[in-house]
Amino acid sequence: MSAATPTTDPRSIPAKPSTLSFADTASAAARRLLRQALQCLVIAVLAAASYYLISRYFLQSVKVVGRSMVPTLSDSQYFLLNRWVYYVHAPQRSDIVVLRDPSDNGFSVKRIIAVPGDSVYLRDGCVYLNGCKMDEAYLAPGTPTFPESRQHDQLILCGKAQYFVLGDNRQNSIDSRTYGPVPRANLLGPIIR
Repeated sequence: MSAATPTTDPRSIPAKPSTLSFADTASAAARRLLRQALQCLVIAVLAAASYYLISRYFLQSVKVVGRSMVPTLSDSQYFLLNRWVYYVHAPQRSDIVVLRDPSDNGFSVKRIIAVPGDSVYLRDGCVYLNGCKMDEAYLAPGTPTFPESRQHDQLILCGKAQYFVLGDNRQNSIDSRTYGPVPRANLLGPIIR
C-alpha cells in the first residue's frame, strides 16, 4: 500500500483576510520614528564631536582685537588659527602666533622674534638677535623698539621652551618686553593669512 499525500490546489485555499490592525500599524510607525530620532541623535553627537576635535586640534577662526599688530594685521580682521602644525614642528622666528597672554590670561596675536637659546638685546630703538641687528621689513619705516622702561637697554635670554614675542605696532603692544619670554605651552599656533 502506498500512502498518498494530499495535494492542495492553491486556488482552493480561501483568501485570508488581512490581520494587521490599527494598533499594529501605529506600533510600526512609532518604531520607525524612534529609529529616525536615534539616527538624528547619533548624527548630532558625531557633528558636535567633530567640531570639538577640529576646533581644538586643527583649525579655528580667530578675530584680531586691538592694534598691536598694525600694519601687518588690522583690528577686527578674521584669520584661521592652525592648531596642529606645532605638533609636527617647533615654532619658528617670524611666525605670527596666537598665544595665551601671561599678563592677563587672555589671547593675543604676536610675532615670534626669538626661539629657545636665542638672546634679544633692545638698544637705541633697535632689536639685536644673537648680537646681530634685525632687519624688520614688516614694520612701518622708522618704527623704534624700546624696552619697557625707555631709560635702559634690555637683554632677554630665551631658555628651554621659551619664545620672545613682539607686536608689530611696537609703541602700542604689551608683549615680551613687559612679561618676558613666553613658555611654549602658551603658543596655540600660527595664523593662516
